Amino acid sequence: MRPRRLSAQPTSSRPALPARWWKLRTDPNAPPSALHLALQGGGAHGAFTWGVLDALLQDIRLVPGAMSGSSAGAINAVLLAHGWMLDGRAGARAALTDFWTDVGRQIPSTMTQGNGDDIALSPMTKMLAHWVSLFSPGDLNPLDISPLRNLLKKAIDFEGLRKHSPFALYVGATHTNTGRLRLFREHELTLDMLLASACLPKIHHAVDIDGEPYWDGGYAANPAVFPLVQEGKTCDILLVLLAPHQHSHTPHKIDAINERIQDLGFKTHFLREMQMYARSRLAHPPRFHLIDSNHLAVLQRSETKMLAHAPFLEMLHGQGREHAQRWLSEHADAVGRHSTVDLAQWLD
Repeated sequence: MRPRRLSAQPTSSRPALPARWWKLRTDPNAPPSALHLALQGGGAHGAFTWGVLDALLQDIRLVPGAMSGSSAGAINAVLLAHGWMLDGRAGARAALTDFWTDVGRQIPSTMTQGNGDDIALSPMTKMLAHWVSLFSPGDLNPLDISPLRNLLKKAIDFEGLRKHSPFALYVGATHTNTGRLRLFREHELTLDMLLASACLPKIHHAVDIDGEPYWDGGYAANPAVFPLVQEGKTCDILLVLLAPHQHSHTPHKIDAINERIQDLGFKTHFLREMQMYARSRLAHPPRFHLIDSNHLAVLQRSETKMLAHAPFLEMLHGQGREHAQRWLSEHADAVGRHSTVDLAQWLD
C-alpha cells in the first residue's frame, strides 16, 4: 500500500512521506532510531570522531546500533560501549572524554609549535621521529613498552564488556602474514585485541592473538562496513571518516610520497567496499549517511596523527562536534527513512 497522502498537502513532485513521519519529528515519546557507526582510524585525528560521538550521544532521537572500527575508530567504539554499559549516554560521553584527556597529556607543549590550524610538531620532534623511523620496534623498544596499553587498561573494563556490552562491536585487525582482516567481537574482546587493531608496525611490536601476529586494522579495512550491513534487512549506517577523500596536490618529495602511499593503503579497501555498495542492487540496501573531515586542512597533514597534545585534540573535538551538530540539524530526521549521501556521486 502507498503511504496515505496528507490531505492538506498538495500534489507535488516530492515523494510521499512515510505515515510515521510526523510522529518521528514531533513526538518526544517516539523510540530513538538506531544508527550503526562505521568509524575510521587515524591516530590523534580520532579526536575529531570523539567530538562527533559526543554530539550524537546528546541527541535522544538517535541511539547507537552496531559499531565497526579500526585503530582509533575501534578505540572510540569500545570506549562508547564501555561508558554506555556503566551509565548510558552520560557514561559514554564521560568515557570518551576521560580517555582523550589522558591522551592529551602524552606530548608536552615543548614538542609542538604554532596553534590552531597551524599547530605542528617542532623541528626537533620531527627530526627525532624521522630518526626513530629508521629502526624497528625491536631495535628501539625491545621490552615493548606501550603507553597506549596503560591508557586502555585504565579506561576500559574488558571483562565487564565481554559479558554486558550494550552494542555489537566489530574491531578490525590485519593478520600480519596473510593480510586478511579479522574482526574481533564484543563477547571475546581483550586488551590485546584492541591494541592489535591500533598496531602500527613501525612503532609497535606485532600483537600476538592465539599464536598469530596482527597489525593495525586499517591495512585490511578502515573500517569494515559489511558486518554492519549484515546486522539487519535494512539499516542506517553513519560513516565517520578521517582520511582525506581527495588531495589537492601530488607529492614529489620522498617523505611526502611515503605519507601518500600509507594514506592510500589505509583507505583502498574501504573505497572498494563503498564502490560495491554504490553499484549493487541489494534487495534491502542500507541507508548511508556521512560525516567527514575532508575540508579540514590540519587533518590532511599526516604528521598531525602523532599530535597527542591536549590543545590540538580539544580543537579536533570541537570541530567534530560542529560537524555532527550540522549533520543532525540537516539529516537526523532522515534516519530510518532514506540515505543522506549519494555514494555514486561521492565516489565520482
